[in-house]
Amino acid sequence: MADTTLSNSRIEAAYRERTRESGRLATEAAECLPSGITHDSRYLRPYGIYVERAEGARKWDVDGNEYLDFFGGHGALLLGHNHPEVLAAMRAALEQGTHFGANHALEVRWAQAVKDLVPCAEKVRFTASGTEATHLALRLARAHSGRDKLIRFKTHFHGWHDHMTSGYHSHFDGTPTAGVVAGVTDSIILLPPGDIDAVRAALAAHDDIAAVILEPTGGSFGMVPHGDGFLGALREVTAAAGVLLIFDEVITGFRVAPGGAQAHYGVTPDLATFAKILAGGLPGGAVAGRRDILDGLDFAAAKKSGREKVDHPGTFNANPVSAAAGAAALGIVGTTDACRRAHESAATLRPRLNAALAAQEVPWAVYGSFSGIQIFTNPHNLAIDPATFDPLDHSYQVLKESRPELVHKLRLAMMVNGVDFAPWPGGMTSAAHDEADLDLTVAAFEEALAMLKREGEL
Repeated sequence: MADTTLSNSRIEAAYRERTRESGRLATEAAECLPSGITHDSRYLRPYGIYVERAEGARKWDVDGNEYLDFFGGHGALLLGHNHPEVLAAMRAALEQGTHFGANHALEVRWAQAVKDLVPCAEKVRFTASGTEATHLALRLARAHSGRDKLIRFKTHFHGWHDHMTSGYHSHFDGTPTAGVVAGVTDSIILLPPGDIDAVRAALAAHDDIAAVILEPTGGSFGMVPHGDGFLGALREVTAAAGVLLIFDEVITGFRVAPGGAQAHYGVTPDLATFAKILAGGLPGGAVAGRRDILDGLDFAAAKKSGREKVDHPGTFNANPVSAAAGAAALGIVGTTDACRRAHESAATLRPRLNAALAAQEVPWAVYGSFSGIQIFTNPHNLAIDPATFDPLDHSYQVLKESRPELVHKLRLAMMVNGVDFAPWPGGMTSAAHDEADLDLTVAAFEEALAMLKREGEL
């Protein structure tokens, strides 16, 4: 629920003063929504902002405050908010209808766009979300292989269905999270991230592993990266063991490169899951991959093989408006330098933020890859240099840990200064961010650090 108590924090007081209408809406929301929110990552004390409109790299809240947006629709908006070509495609689709309960030409165009860009995509099946996509990929892998177990890596996020909740930000011992039965987690083998020897050992010890799934740039879009050569080695050992390799490209797909991380690294998985950019900022996900695996969903192919077909309904699979937005967005990604521009903005921003840390003698570090921004707040006060910090020198436990109260105040301070960072903390750049936006972001970061110092947090 909305936090109506007052604290002694000057940062929080400044935030409340700027966001009175958001505070009022948060109080209303608390009466009908758990914690007053609809997504866990939108939880913020005393309350989150309520956004009224957005354009390009910016958004405006109900109090009229303008923010540079690095949350980016949870990573869905590589092209920025309200890209005119995507909007035009959505409007045209809306005029035809929002749901036909039948096949439509836009879903064919959308699937072809995925096939044209993604190396592994011999066939495509659409879902309504990334969580649904990873759930379906797991079911397909088990049906195809006749095996039960799945290898996952600690810190890697694959949605919120029962098989994927342990080991992302808690329950690293593999025990079930609240509401998940133990029998589900018994089929999951959780391994240390980036540890190819642990994979080899698990494959040698178990003959019932259907698949290995991972974020190809490392846990949470590179917060916990893996070393060079890991993906290639993983492809080699899974192929040798007859185990399917699944890339979760819900974030990396069409962001790392038009063809996803698999195209960038030259490592082709058996299956890949997509969402976010896939649907141009609207709800939508997909599983793409080898024809013989996706044939598990095919009525004729399943009958011919004598296998039971994998069931997959879904009322909003390939919704026509999502299909229109997705096809338009992928067309732009595939024919422009949108990925490169987003990467260049992040590559410019990261060292400038580190310079701000060094200038104020704050022992944090900013790192990341591609269009990712990761802020390491160094909760144990390790002796690090922001300019030379290498996340590969540290364990996943160190990289994932933070001081929640400090991160909370950092986010509020950044918002007071007109920048919306994601809660991990960090964010993603888009093709809409320009040099002036980066200047504003650095200035906001410098002032946020000064505010944290005045508050006694640094």
